[in-house]
Amino acid sequence: MILSWDVSPEMFRLGGLSLRYYSVAFMLAILAAYTLLDRIFRQEQVPPGTLDRLLVYMVTGTLLGARFGHCLFYDAAYYKTHVWEIFLPVAFRNGQVEFTGYEGLASHGAAVGILLAAWRFSIKYRLSLTWLLDRLAIVVPLAGSLIRIGNFFNTEIIGLPSTLPWAVIFTRVDAQPRHPAQLYEAFCYALIFCWQLYRYYQSPRPGQLFGSLLLLVFTARFCIEFVKENQVAFENGYLLNMGQLLSLPLVLLGIYFFKFYKAYGER
Repeated sequence: MILSWDVSPEMFRLGGLSLRYYSVAFMLAILAAYTLLDRIFRQEQVPPGTLDRLLVYMVTGTLLGARFGHCLFYDAAYYKTHVWEIFLPVAFRNGQVEFTGYEGLASHGAAVGILLAAWRFSIKYRLSLTWLLDRLAIVVPLAGSLIRIGNFFNTEIIGLPSTLPWAVIFTRVDAQPRHPAQLYEAFCYALIFCWQLYRYYQSPRPGQLFGSLLLLVFTARFCIEFVKENQVAFENGYLLNMGQLLSLPLVLLGIYFFKFYKAYGER
């Protein structure tokens, strides 16, 4: 039976402010990642306070990377002439200031932001970057799964038309049954999280968890893009869309870390 999805993205609204399911999913992603990393850090006897400091770096890196990634990769022409909208949660339209929140976050940009934040954190607090990336690689797919569920509630990143029995009609878009591409990604990332957690307890070689994260997540992303609507118009003329083009170098980096990388030094 085809599901008709007409849930408002807002949980509730008070005046000009609203709470969206996506925001709740994002906060749950941070909470889940923090809780699991706290357990791992305690097991490995990481000095107290390290995770709290890391949280600030990761949240900052994720948000800045995701925002700049969207503005650079998906809508550079618009933001070239609307620079302030990159930084402010408002849009200047028809001489009016409209509160929009931060419309547009790109997961590939978030990946770059996380890498840069982890690199800076490892230098400042003298931790092995490989060790840190391997631990982050356990929780990132869990967080990604929750965020994609938030995208589903937001009726964004929708799939192509489909006749499959599990197709979804996103009534806020049209009456066409479509692939629930957000849920495909959420399911894949949840499976990857389970695999990463299992592999962690098998004591893999340094760098392998990080490598398998990139390899599995961005291979899944590359494949699922084939059943997604393109995010922006300029992708329509491409054999591969922007999400696939950006995934390829990360898949190659994942292969390198998983298969060939040899770490030097300890935490």
